[in-house]
Amino acid sequence: MENLFIADEKDVREGCTMDIYFERTKKILEASGLAETRVCAEITGSSLPRGWKWGVFCGLEEVIRLMEGLPVSISAVPEGTVFRTRTADSVRIPLMNIFGAYTDFGIMETAILGMLCQPSGIATAAARTKLAAKEKTVLAFGNRRMHPAIAGVLDRSSFIGGCDAVSSKIGGDIIGQEPVGTVPHTLMLLMGSNDAAFKAFDRVIEKEVPRIMLIDTFSDERAAALEACRSVKDLKGVRLDTPGSRRGNFKELINEIRWELDMNGHNDVDIIVSGGLDESSIAEIVNTSVSGFGVGTSISNAPTLDLSMDIVEKDGQPISKRGKFGGRKFTYRCPHCFEMGASLRRDDLIKCKCGCEMAMIETEVLRNGVRIGKERTPIEIREFVLEQLKNFIE
Repeated sequence: MENLFIADEKDVREGCTMDIYFERTKKILEASGLAETRVCAEITGSSLPRGWKWGVFCGLEEVIRLMEGLPVSISAVPEGTVFRTRTADSVRIPLMNIFGAYTDFGIMETAILGMLCQPSGIATAAARTKLAAKEKTVLAFGNRRMHPAIAGVLDRSSFIGGCDAVSSKIGGDIIGQEPVGTVPHTLMLLMGSNDAAFKAFDRVIEKEVPRIMLIDTFSDERAAALEACRSVKDLKGVRLDTPGSRRGNFKELINEIRWELDMNGHNDVDIIVSGGLDESSIAEIVNTSVSGFGVGTSISNAPTLDLSMDIVEKDGQPISKRGKFGGRKFTYRCPHCFEMGASLRRDDLIKCKCGCEMAMIETEVLRNGVRIGKERTPIEIREFVLEQLKNFIE
C-alpha cells in the first residue's frame, strides 16, 4: 500500500517540509565560518487580505512545541491577540521575535510561518463570523473542504477565533471539547424517509448527544420540522442545510418555520442553519429566529495571512533588507482602540492618537529552548479573543 501525500511530525522536525534554499543557506554559513552569528528575526505582516483592518494571532503554541529544545529564545504577543499589522508610521508590528544563531532555526522558517499564517487567517475569519452572529452559536463545519492532515489545526484555529464547537474527533480532542454534528442527508436517503431516520437516530445514538434533526432532504422544511417534533421526544433543534436553488427568501423561510413550531407548542426547539454561509450572509439573517449557524468553507478556506520572517539585528546591531525597519522592536498596543505601536525600547511611553497610553504586550515564551510560563488551553485563548472583540473598534 502506497503512502499518503502528507508529512508527519518527524518530517517537519527534520526540515523535510522546508523550502530547499534554507538548507543551502545553512551550508554556506557553516562553510564561511558564520554559523554562530547571532541574530534577531522578527515575524510581521505588511497588510491583511480582503480589506480586513485587524487579525487574530494564532498558532503560537505549535511553534513553541516545534522550537522547544533548540538553543533559541522567542518573545511574542500572546496567542489570540487581536492586532493591526502596522503602526500609524507604517512600522510593521512584530508578532514574534526569535533570537539565536540563524543556523539553529533557519531550516524551521517555512514550518514556523506555515504554523502561524494559515491558523491566523482561519482564526480571523472565525472571529469575524462570530461577530456577525452576535451572541448566537457558530459551529465549525469546514474540515471536509480541506486536507484531512490539517483537521486538528483547522478546528483549533476556528475554535480560538470564536467558534463555539468543532466537528472532528481530533479537533475535539485538541480543544478539550466534545465534537458536534447532526447527520448527513445520506441517512435519510438510505433509511427511506425522514421519520425512519429521525427515529433511528433517537434509538441508536447516545442520549447525551443533542437531538438535532436535518429537515430538508425530501419535503417542505416546515412540514419536516413538525415531523421531527413528532418523531423525536426530546428534540433539541432542527437544521436547515437547504441548497441555494431551493431557498427563495431564506430569512422568510426561517421565520415561517419558527412560527409553525411555536404555533404547535414547540417553542423550545432551536433552528440551526448551514450551507455556504459566511460573515456577510450571516449578518443578513442573524436577526431572524435562527439559533445558530454551521459554517464551513468560509472559515476553513480563509485567506492566509501574509506574514514574513526577517532578520533585523545581527550580533546586536540593527540590520535589515530594503523595505524593512531594522532593529529589535518591542510591541505595544492601545488598550482602548487597539492601535499598535513599536519601539526600540522596552519601557517606552507611547501615546495613542486617542489619548491613551499604550502598553507593551509581548512576553518571553521560550528561553534557550525552555518554555517560559504555563501553556494556555484553547478555551483560555478563545475567551481572551472574545473579550477583546467585545470592545474592538473597527
